[in-house]
Amino acid sequence: MMKTSGSFTLLLLLGFVSANETSESKPPSPPDLYAALRDLTASLVQLKADVATERDQLRAEVDQLNQQQQVQQVAFSASLLAESRGSTLGPLPTAMTLIFKNVQTNIGNAYSSTTGLFTAPVKGAYHFDWTTGAYGDHSHGSGAWLLKNSQKVFMAFEDQKDGFMTTSKGVTLLLEAGDVVSVLLLASGLAFDDYNHHTTFSGHLVFPM
Repeated sequence: MMKTSGSFTLLLLLGFVSANETSESKPPSPPDLYAALRDLTASLVQLKADVATERDQLRAEVDQLNQQQQVQQVAFSASLLAESRGSTLGPLPTAMTLIFKNVQTNIGNAYSSTTGLFTAPVKGAYHFDWTTGAYGDHSHGSGAWLLKNSQKVFMAFEDQKDGFMTTSKGVTLLLEAGDVVSVLLLASGLAFDDYNHHTTFSGHLVFPM
């Protein structure tokens, strides 16, 4: 009986050792390559999406900066007549907005040669100059108001009996976007222009605000 029990114990010990040796000698299972590839693909897709988003944001910022720069570039200069033949406007029964047809510069397209109106594209400080000229006729001078919307700001005026006369003035105005500036010929005033461009209207944005 003792011999049988000892043999059984020996067999159990041998089996335990054999099992341990088998488990220790078993090579580790290879990594899941498909799972690794899936993770790598997902990371690449996310990276591509992030790059595309950053690129779109950068483009939007560049476009916005370009638009702001274009808006900040505002300047125009025009004379009354487009043709070279001399002509006198006035006197008239009522004051009239002068429409300066001969546009030399119109950066930003804020001045309209159809209406004679300058429309501020952005809020800012703007500077304007206007000049009128005419031949004296013993009874009428040459002059015009600068208007902000419908408000008279400054008037340039000159009167003499004969010979050629000119008058001019300049002003800097704080304008809101959409404000309108124009030149209003006096009802009793004269304005002459020819190829020498005596009667003019100019303006530019000094700085936005």
